[in-house]
Amino acid sequence: MQHISKEDAQKRVDQIAHFKAELEQLEQNDVLTLTELQKRRIGNFHQTLINSLAIAYDIDSTVEEKQLSLGMKIASFLGALALAASIFFLFYQFWGKFSTLSQVTILIMAPMIGLAATVYAYYREKTGYFAKLIGLVTLASFVLNISMFGQIFNLTPTANASLVWALFAFLLAYASDTRLLLAFGIILFGGFLSAKVGTWSGIYWIHFGERPENFLPVAFLLFFISLLKHHSFSGFQPIYRVFGMLFFFIPVLILSNWGYISYIDADHATIEAFYQIIGFAFSAGAIWLGIKTHWSEVVNTGNVFFVIFLYTKFYDWWWEWMPKYLFFLIIALSSILILLVFKRLRTAAVASSQKVSL
Repeated sequence: MQHISKEDAQKRVDQIAHFKAELEQLEQNDVLTLTELQKRRIGNFHQTLINSLAIAYDIDSTVEEKQLSLGMKIASFLGALALAASIFFLFYQFWGKFSTLSQVTILIMAPMIGLAATVYAYYREKTGYFAKLIGLVTLASFVLNISMFGQIFNLTPTANASLVWALFAFLLAYASDTRLLLAFGIILFGGFLSAKVGTWSGIYWIHFGERPENFLPVAFLLFFISLLKHHSFSGFQPIYRVFGMLFFFIPVLILSNWGYISYIDADHATIEAFYQIIGFAFSAGAIWLGIKTHWSEVVNTGNVFFVIFLYTKFYDWWWEWMPKYLFFLIIALSSILILLVFKRLRTAAVASSQKVSL
């Protein structure tokens, strides 16, 4: 069997369930009737495939199993937060009683042991919940450890700490196939690279957030990484795409309203108008690209920011002088217009798919 991600395996099992339901509906409507031999052969094939996928990936084959899996995800996340908090307060409760050598030894060994435990749990326990729990705790302890190293040796804070944290988060994410750890790694790496862009522009690294354009290189880099194949990892590409869009659209949204914090040496109103055009154009382009490539997360993110850009312009234009009932009426009418436009697009997409099927 070809090696696929757990998410793809779950989609395959869901597809089988949908096929069975549709086949029953077709038989009830006298559209298609299979012989007993055909039904048995199909059922045996599907059951063998489900069993093999369950052994390899521990997927959910029933609705009840999916509900229990959701509860397990929530429990593992809350357990990781509680365990990380416990370790944090344990450190601060007894940390001063250890010698410097003992402190350094603990700080070096703790993330190594946590990484080894994460990998071990990932390969020993198919569901991956314990690996994700241990991975989150290990990342939290690693961040704490680096901070403690700085306090012990009185090191000057730098943006490089974010890079170290990010690399360790990426290592844990790819070792345990955990999207939450990947998200933490992306955020930490985005902070590091944005701070570096700020220092290259001549500002002190800790003030990098004062210039939203510092985040734009991160956005394009993340979106480029999302184009790389991640066959063995569940949902990593959409995570990269979504964060790439967030790192782009949030700075553009800020600059479209407060142009004076831009690097561009121009009139504030001109800068704001420029970024408003960029926001509308790129959000509309994201919707088009998402539809063409079937990236639902790109379509949804583009939709959200297109609406935000539109409504912020409505606020700038009309809020101060227009009666509030009329302002919200225009908002409602514009929402209906957007709904009609998307309905037309959906109808066109359905008609196009029907032509292809014919």
